[in-house]
This record gives sequence, C-alpha cells and structure tokens, in this order.
Amino acid sequence: MAANTAPIYTISPHVEWGSEDGNGGAAGPLKTANTAKDGTGTVLTVFTADVTNGSYIQEIRARAAGTNVASVLRVFLNNGSTNATIANNILIAELPLPATTLTEVAALSDYTIQLQRAIPAGYKLNVTLGTTVAAGYFVSCFGGNY
Repeated sequence: MAANTAPIYTISPHVEWGSEDGNGGAAGPLKTANTAKDGTGTVLTVFTADVTNGSYIQEIRARAAGTNVASVLRVFLNNGSTNATIANNILIAELPLPATTLTEVAALSDYTIQLQRAIPAGYKLNVTLGTTVAAGYFVSCFGGNY
C-alpha cells in the first residue's frame, strides 16, 4: 500500500449548525438532556460530511442563548446511518459547560472544541447535553470539504 505523501487541502469552506432541540424538536437552541452515553436517543446533528469526498472539521462551538445551569456537551461521530443503533456511533469529545447568567452589559462566553479531524464521506457529528437547560445552546461547526 502506497502512502500519501502530498498534503491534502480542503476545496471549500463547510459551516453548519443545529437549529432545533434535537431529532426534529422545536426550532431554536439545544435544551433537552440526553443521558445516553452511546449516541442513541435524542441528538442534534450539527455537521454532515461531504457525501463524495468527506470533510475536515476544525472546531465545534457552543454558545449559550441565556441563563443555563451547568451541563456537558457530548460529541458523537455517526457513520451516516440511524443513531438509534449503538454500533453506528462513537463518543469522540466532551466539553464542560458552566452555568451561565444572561446580562445585557457583558458578553456570554462561547465554548470551543478543537477537533482537527478528517470525517469520512456522509458521516455526521451529533451532539447532546448532559442536563436540561433553560435557555439552551446554539452549536456550530467550522471546517471544509475535500
């Protein structure tokens, strides 16, 4: 087997975000807990790799939409099939989310996971929250397509 000796660069930017409360829930930020640690249950798909050549994912950002209790964001790589089958998912990252308090005089922090990984064609990144929160989190992904 010959090794690839040439660098691989993305051909176009690829930015996606989740805009509902998981699996077709209400429009808006992710709020509802999913305590399954296997990627099953209610998940929010935040990135789908290019179906021909795959994609490169640089980072995932979670931004509080207001006041929330502490939680954790869990990131699962899914092989492009149903997340209801455990064998289709793998937990690849977790991000602690501290309690947040909405204010009109200061910015809420965003929380970032630097993934720096190639994602095979058609694979997805799904996220969940460890606890149900009041205002929720908007989750976005930044990367590129091969």
